[in-house]
Amino acid sequence: MIIIAITGASGTIYGVRILEALSEKKETALLVTNTASKILEYETGLKLDEIKELADHYFDVHDLEAPISSGSFNFEAMIIAPCSMKTLAAIAQGYADNIITRAADVSLKEKRKLILVPRETPLRNVHLENMLKVSREGGIILPAMPGFYHKPENIDDMVNFIAGKALDILGVENRLFRRWTGHDTR
Repeated sequence: MIIIAITGASGTIYGVRILEALSEKKETALLVTNTASKILEYETGLKLDEIKELADHYFDVHDLEAPISSGSFNFEAMIIAPCSMKTLAAIAQGYADNIITRAADVSLKEKRKLILVPRETPLRNVHLENMLKVSREGGIILPAMPGFYHKPENIDDMVNFIAGKALDILGVENRLFRRWTGHDTR
């Protein structure tokens, strides 16, 4: 099972696209903060109930009794996209006050893949320090910084680049973006 969490930062489409790509390939669990639900609707026009249907499981953000809150529950990996600076800070400090930060804590302590897609700019020193803390514990920081060598033609192309990179880290085959094959000499 792969856990996809969407937190209260701009860029909720990243989490949705990753969930869409995984929905037919892997068992998934979806977690969405209250703020993320509002941002999702504002940015994409999607309602939470619409994306819940893409996941195999949905857990309320305040449900600390959900199975994924225990290290004894076996899940493969967790992706938080987008990852708000509040969520990043909680993870970096070991402050597990909701199911997202608790599952992230479990990911780190059990040495499972944890991918954070931070979405903030510019970054303060504390943001960078929190990213470094999580990275030193084994978390993977995948900033929402799309490449442009694939010559994106629209926003979907840029979103797909980030979603595809996250799937690459998970070892999930995808064709969401055109890969670099070397300098085009045409």
